[in-house]
Amino acid sequence: MNKSVIPLPRLENAGMDAWLVRLFDAIDERNMGWITALVSACKQAFGEQLVDIVPSYTTVLVQFDALQLDHAQARRLLQQVLRELAPNLHADDDTAIIELPVWYHLSVGPELARLSQHTGLEISALIELHSQPVYRVFALGFAPGFAFMGSLPAQLELPRLTQPRAQVPAGSVAIAGRQTAAYPNASPGGWNLLGRTPTQLFDLQRPSLSLLQVGNKVRFVPVTKAQFEHLGGDTTPIAKEAY
Repeated sequence: MNKSVIPLPRLENAGMDAWLVRLFDAIDERNMGWITALVSACKQAFGEQLVDIVPSYTTVLVQFDALQLDHAQARRLLQQVLRELAPNLHADDDTAIIELPVWYHLSVGPELARLSQHTGLEISALIELHSQPVYRVFALGFAPGFAFMGSLPAQLELPRLTQPRAQVPAGSVAIAGRQTAAYPNASPGGWNLLGRTPTQLFDLQRPSLSLLQVGNKVRFVPVTKAQFEHLGGDTTPIAKEAY
C-alpha cells in the first residue's frame, strides 16, 4: 500500500442509526489498508453498540444501536476514530490466497465466445488472462456471499448483459466492467459468465457464513471437466430459457 495516500473522510447521514464514512472517491486496491483499519477501529470503539459494519470499495457503513447511542454521539465517536486512524500497512503480510477451481467452458460460460469476439483473443488466452491475477475482495453484497473482486485485466473489461438472465446457476464465475465474482447461489444476474466453480461460497453452517471476506485475496484456478465433476461440480449447461 502506498503510504502517501491520505484519506479525506467524510461522514454522510445514512439514517437514524447509521453513518456512511466516505474515505475515498476512486477505487484503488491501496485503499484496503485504510478500509480494514477503520473496520477494526470501529469494532473496538463501538463495542456492543455496533449493530453492523459494511466495508466497500471506498466507504464503510457503520450501523449502531440507536437505543444505546444517539446520532450525534455516534458521529463524535466516529470523528475520534478517524482522528486516530492509521492504515494497516501489514494487511497483506498474513493474507493467504484462496484458490477457487473453475471449469471454463462454453456450456457453463457462454460469454467466453462474446469475449473472444470482443477482444479478438482465443478462448485459451482469455482463460489465462482471467486466472493469472490475484484478485482482492472489495465488498460483499447483491446476494449473501457474493464477493465483488478486482481488478480485472483491462483486456477483459466487458459491460453487463443488456438483458439479465432470470436464472444464473450457483457457482457461475462472471465478469462485469473491471470486476469479477462467483454466484454463491442460483439467482438472476446480468454479468458475463465464463465458467463455474464447485466451491461452496455461502454456507449457513460456516461461522462466517461467506467463504470470502473483504480484504481476502483470491485466484481462479482452471480445472478440467473431470476434475470439476470430482470436486462435486454441476455440469448442467446454461439453459437458453434462462434469458
